[in-house]
Amino acid sequence: MKPGPLNLITDVNGLLVGNAADDTLKSGVTALICQQPATAAVQVLGGAPGTRETDLLEPHNAVEHVDAIAISGGSAFGLDAASGVQAALREQGVGFQTGPFRIPIVPSAIIFDLTNGGDKEWGRYSPYRELGYAAAQSAAKTFDIGTAGAGLGALSATAKGGLGSASVRVGDDITLGALVAVNPMGSVLVGEGPHFWAAPFEIDGEFGGLGLPGEFGGTATDLRIKFRDIKRGRSPQHGANTTIGVIATDAALTKAEAKRLAISAHDGFARAIWPTHTAHDGDLIFAVATGASGKRPDGDQMLDMCAAAGAVTARAIARGVYEAASAPGDVMPAWRKLFGDSTA
Repeated sequence: MKPGPLNLITDVNGLLVGNAADDTLKSGVTALICQQPATAAVQVLGGAPGTRETDLLEPHNAVEHVDAIAISGGSAFGLDAASGVQAALREQGVGFQTGPFRIPIVPSAIIFDLTNGGDKEWGRYSPYRELGYAAAQSAAKTFDIGTAGAGLGALSATAKGGLGSASVRVGDDITLGALVAVNPMGSVLVGEGPHFWAAPFEIDGEFGGLGLPGEFGGTATDLRIKFRDIKRGRSPQHGANTTIGVIATDAALTKAEAKRLAISAHDGFARAIWPTHTAHDGDLIFAVATGASGKRPDGDQMLDMCAAAGAVTARAIARGVYEAASAPGDVMPAWRKLFGDSTA
């Protein structure tokens, strides 16, 4: 399997992505825009999610399509970002038709980045609605990853987090892509070294080409002790972490099939972050199927897509941390500051 030409979620036809962020705030928003209404679903496995309009994505509920997905920093304040994305789409005449009205459908989720060193004294109203609007307005095929958008202020256990994305071709006519804001309680790195847990899935050295270390340094118990001893920029607390993302495809899927794809994409969290899906994380994945390829996968192809969903999600997570950049006021170092061009 090979990535698409951009190695971004926008290799999936029918999708655009926009970022908006505030360096003083150390937080931001990423908007995934569907150029045509797309089938969508969600799977939540973390213990402390923060969401808007996720119930409508369940297969038994009536709304079949969404117009955008908003992912944001800011904890619960960041849920305002969806209103900004919705406003931008409404101005464009986009949305679910009900009588004379069009209502843009914009499910959203947030990460906790309030204690990352940024200035959160924003006054009466949070800035996330305006950041959401700006993110939607900037949506394009190419976009920045790393310290950008919803990943601007993200952290992990051992290094700065970030916004990651990756894509993969499945067979001749289906593309999958992942977009992830990486802010977990756990670590994406093995022990205290530069190696990524996601290394077995890496393609073309996209996050350093380091592979896995020669040995993992002991038993799972040893790794747990190492993890607990890591000096963190914030103390674990409910809702104070979270990795959120989108798995997308240009295949034509039902809502139930999209949910199955989201479930499978969570395997990428488990492959790339240790530990993951904890009580302190709000981990979730949206699934979006644009149908732009015109391909309706059969059973075998769906199996291949589900396997690829985990792999491409793991790659996106590692890329988010690998591409993070240092900035004034950081409470944790970026991977590149810790390890530079390490190939050890």
